Amino acid sequence: MATAAAGCLVPRPTPAARSRRRCWPRRRLVPRCVAAEADGRKTTVQSKAGDALEVCRVVNGMWQVSGASWGRAEPAAAVDAMLRYADGGLATFDMADIYGPAEDLYGMFINRVRRERPPELLEEIKGLTKWVPPPVKMTRSYVEDNINRSRKRMDVAALDMLQFHWWDYANPGYLDALKHITDLKEEGKIKTVALTNFDTDRLQIILENGIPVVSNQVQHSIVDMRPQQRMAELCQLTGVKLITYGTVMGGLLSEKFLDMNVSIPFAGPPLNTPSLQKYKRMVDAWGGWSLFQTLLQTLKKVSLKHGVPIATVAVRYILNQTSVAGSMVGVRLGLSEHIKDTNSIFSLELDEEDMNSITEVSKKGRNLMDIIGDCGDEYRA
Repeated sequence: MATAAAGCLVPRPTPAARSRRRCWPRRRLVPRCVAAEADGRKTTVQSKAGDALEVCRVVNGMWQVSGASWGRAEPAAAVDAMLRYADGGLATFDMADIYGPAEDLYGMFINRVRRERPPELLEEIKGLTKWVPPPVKMTRSYVEDNINRSRKRMDVAALDMLQFHWWDYANPGYLDALKHITDLKEEGKIKTVALTNFDTDRLQIILENGIPVVSNQVQHSIVDMRPQQRMAELCQLTGVKLITYGTVMGGLLSEKFLDMNVSIPFAGPPLNTPSLQKYKRMVDAWGGWSLFQTLLQTLKKVSLKHGVPIATVAVRYILNQTSVAGSMVGVRLGLSEHIKDTNSIFSLELDEEDMNSITEVSKKGRNLMDIIGDCGDEYRA
């Protein structure tokens, strides 16, 4: 608690610093960290070794900057948008080395924060990145070169979180890579070690090899409840947390697709982004469009009861699940914003009736564990 309290203290600004801060909107009458604790905005992920990182429970996902399919804003406009999200209390950003310019945009953004915002906001901001290497020999120099590249692009001395992905379990090199990553953490180049898209068996092997994992980022939505099976059980035993993506299914879980028939050309919104196409396949595997409409109707009823959008209900439902530390909401930086709706997730309280009505529809679909396999297996078919 002493550390958290210290983070709320604001040093007396110099005249130059006061000049730089004039553009920062002072909307809050209490320190941000106190407000965040009060509304459940933040949580801490921590390894058995004691490595810890405080993150916002709703994470700004930056996959959308990786391709033109979502639209592409100028870098300056994207960075301006990142500042608005951070000023609005949404200060954790998720990216990857393979997400186009995402890491570079973060570097530009964090420099703007250093110049134009007070130090307490800088302390709140977290950049979670992923390393997605090809399954080649994982030497110390190869791993370090790639981590240094991300540090340089993001313009940070140490990565807040490095989330590691591995394509081929038949190649045991992932353990070599993670041991080198752990060494780099000990040397101060990485603050916390995490995984993305690992299954339960491999997570257990990694933990048994002494890797200090704080979290595993996995696909998790009302349609895809696989993480609540074997993965959540292991997480409860070990303290590893889940960070979820695909929670609003690329936008499918929204009013935009309610009462729409996407199978008829031009009858509904186009599935014109990689995320919409990906999660439509998940809908098909789970139970099809008709059952999905039943789910949307149920979510709409709950959303009207609470005066929030469908997507807000969908994220809150997953945040309420076992071992879930945070959920991703994709951001189309400089093109569209949902800061107010996203912030409404924190104040939304789903009662037992709400949770049960959603769970009932979710269970009507097929168990995707039987069809796809465990978490991440969709990438290794």
